[in-house]
Amino acid sequence: MPIYAYRCEACGFAKDVLQKISDPQLTVCLSCGKETFKKQLTAAGFQLKGSGWYVTDFRGGTPPATGTATGPAAPAPSETPAATPAAPASGTKPD
Repeated sequence: MPIYAYRCEACGFAKDVLQKISDPQLTVCLSCGKETFKKQLTAAGFQLKGSGWYVTDFRGGTPPATGTATGPAAPAPSETPAATPAAPASGTKPD
């Protein structure tokens, strides 16, 4: 069940109330008894945990790793040895 923040516009009394979404809004202040108890707009209080994509994964300009979570990443093409023939040693002629 969500927790809603309420505040009285008359006396300033504030209270967080655990309610079902289908429950009616509270309107009578628990402190002064006036019908000026209003629900406040608050930020969502949840966190995303576990594996998955988050908007913060790409902040900072560095690209994410390309490997899997269980193994090392494959070498980039620039890291693989080139398949070029070896140069002859200095002072020798090629055949």
